[in-house]
Amino acid sequence: MSDENKPPLPNLEADVSAINAAPPTAPDTDHATKSAGDLEALFDVPVHVSAVLGRTRMDVGDLLKLAPGTMLELDRKVGEAIDIFVNNRLVARGEVVLVEDRLGVTMTEIIKAERN
Repeated sequence: MSDENKPPLPNLEADVSAINAAPPTAPDTDHATKSAGDLEALFDVPVHVSAVLGRTRMDVGDLLKLAPGTMLELDRKVGEAIDIFVNNRLVARGEVVLVEDRLGVTMTEIIKAERN
């Protein structure tokens, strides 16, 4: 390819000086005025929520022998926090509560996900 047909290379030094000379932009203050109502479009998105009391491992043969009333030993102690998963991602820990005649979960700790 001849020099005539090659595209011109950018002048990187000029580009850097132009960036440095640009006036600073104002901080984005829009995020401070947003509310839960701004997320209304997401309200109907289904998610899978799991509250995990504990876990155990067993052979398939033992699993097939389970019957109503069978006790399973889990890897958690009584009173220990349970894990709350949303779409298989740990998002919180909580406690089991009784509300009238139903079991529920109250969140006691929100787990902050580390972004890559």
